[in-house]
Amino acid sequence: MIQVAIFEDNAQLRESLKELINTSEGFKVVGVFPNCNNIVKDCEQLKPHVVLLDIDMPGIKGIEGLKNLRISGNTDVKVLMLTVFDDNKSIFDAIQYGANGYILKKTAPAKLLEHINDAYLGGSPMTSSVATQVLKMFSEIHNRGNDNYNLTSREREVLEYLVKGYSYKMIASDMFIAIDTVRSHIKKIYEKLHVNSKSEAVAKAFQDKIV
Repeated sequence: MIQVAIFEDNAQLRESLKELINTSEGFKVVGVFPNCNNIVKDCEQLKPHVVLLDIDMPGIKGIEGLKNLRISGNTDVKVLMLTVFDDNKSIFDAIQYGANGYILKKTAPAKLLEHINDAYLGGSPMTSSVATQVLKMFSEIHNRGNDNYNLTSREREVLEYLVKGYSYKMIASDMFIAIDTVRSHIKKIYEKLHVNSKSEAVAKAFQDKIV
């Protein structure tokens, strides 16, 4: 029996979800709440297998509630964000804070039950339009990661030496250029990467896969 807790401020939808789940074989609603202000305590007491969590609720918002739940150490309960929002920021925040799936409220009842079961079994169900957004979002992140920040080939070479731990003097020697030229290249690298130190430049080079 898959035990489900529902956190939804819309009373009509809340009751519809409760009725749908309770009248479906293999599912049982163990708690229904109009907000997620006490989600950590509620989940500790009820121990649901799956949580349906609305994003836009009075008081503590759904994503903040999700964050609180995960910070509390509860990583076992499967959380499905049930929402009308399919914008990139909401999706990214939900995934970042440990949501197991992201379902739009207009999802058909039979499909919703399928998604709950999928999450219970360890899957990551998403409405198709949301899945499309996720793929697009990660594609954009990947493309940004491959951005060379308009560094010239010479500046990229200097940055590679910085990553390897070379000093200005060593870079100048290996590249057969004056140390002042090295300083000039590094100044431009800092400006293009929007950093202020060698350590920041190296960190960004790794983070964004520049070299």
